[in-house]
Amino acid sequence: MSISDWFKAREARRYTTINGERAAGSEVPDGVWSTCSACKRIVYEGQLVEYLRVCPHCGHHFDLNAFERIGLLADPESFDEFDAGVGSTDPLGFVAAKPYTESLESARERSGLTEGVVVGRATVGGHPVVLGAMDFRFIGASMGSAVGEKIARAFELALDERRAVVLCTASGGARMQEGMLSLMQMAKTSATVRRLAEARLPYISVLTNPTMGGVTASFAVVADVVLAEPGALVGFAGPRVIEQTIKQHLPKGFQSSEFLLEHGMVDEVVPRGQLTARVTTLLDYLARGGERA
Repeated sequence: MSISDWFKAREARRYTTINGERAAGSEVPDGVWSTCSACKRIVYEGQLVEYLRVCPHCGHHFDLNAFERIGLLADPESFDEFDAGVGSTDPLGFVAAKPYTESLESARERSGLTEGVVVGRATVGGHPVVLGAMDFRFIGASMGSAVGEKIARAFELALDERRAVVLCTASGGARMQEGMLSLMQMAKTSATVRRLAEARLPYISVLTNPTMGGVTASFAVVADVVLAEPGALVGFAGPRVIEQTIKQHLPKGFQSSEFLLEHGMVDEVVPRGQLTARVTTLLDYLARGGERA
């Protein structure tokens, strides 16, 4: 590369910014550093990867996409995705700020996914499971018809093959662009969870930030064991909506995973670095019940 080409390449780089402006003398390409939204400390990206995207200064858990969560839990090279082509259409011809079809197309381009959840066969600690993870990048991982269908099929596959189910949730709730069709997914997914329980097959739910709305009100919290990541926002309606409705101030930390653990909605808050070992231990115990069924 000639020296002139080198200077052109340097000028073409994107740079990290501080308060919207490039720092004086900064020559750090974008993506090398990240700012923790909790403690506001700047963290080297390589260190974040080493710490499983947990801030080394304050323990704040950064968001993960679906495949990062699956990679965290699944045994190496064991994950085999199914129903990857299942995606939402536009049954209501919904148009708000923009057509629903445009929102779907934009989400697919941005995330590289067909829908807001990824499911497949895998092993976790040697146990055969159906493993799934929701991806907030896809329209807030809202539960439309396709998301509900993929989750219901995941439980049905677990029934057919007598596997445990492990699901990582992250969602803004129902997908309003599909109206009543979205709300129906709450009943459909809950019914398949009930069938799994009747077959005495384990189901472990991992609530991540945020898990809200119809997902919380259905399959996310009816598992045999409900785990949550530290600091995760979990609930149905948002705190502001609740305060406006009941005309009262909410307790500090309301709807945090720690608050819900204290009040019995969550079984354990598990730091990300301990999650795989904890899920494996639970499967060691719970899978025995399925074998006796």
